[in-house]
Amino acid sequence: MTRATEIRRAGEEDSEEIAAVIRSLGSEPVGLPGAMPPERVREWIRRLGDQGALYVAFDGSIAVAFGGLDFSTTEPETGLLGVWVAPDHRRRGLATALAEELIEFARLRGYRRIRGRLPEGNEPALSFLSSIGAMVPLRNPDMSFELPL
Repeated sequence: MTRATEIRRAGEEDSEEIAAVIRSLGSEPVGLPGAMPPERVREWIRRLGDQGALYVAFDGSIAVAFGGLDFSTTEPETGLLGVWVAPDHRRRGLATALAEELIEFARLRGYRRIRGRLPEGNEPALSFLSSIGAMVPLRNPDMSFELPL
């Protein structure tokens, strides 16, 4: 498994790079509302504040993946997880490394559970989530998962 040169918490200065990763996903079913301009990514980072986070993975100086943890859910002590990797950088352990960072972030803040939604038909995401211990119901019409902390 190859790891990115650097994985760190994203700041507003990383908005351009994160927007580029989102663009690289094209029309894949990835659970995002489509391309996001850098300003919208900056707003996302500001909205998350200290309670949530985006982490970004770099291969050298190029952002190739990012993950987010959002705690603005209606369920107490529960966050929403998402991880996205540029197509040319998949199967290198980046999604797992990002998920580990985000899970540690959640634990340090006392959160108890992580949930999320899988875009329908995204089998690689299902495999990834199972590999990090997420519980995905066998009959899952709303394509959701839960990861206890």
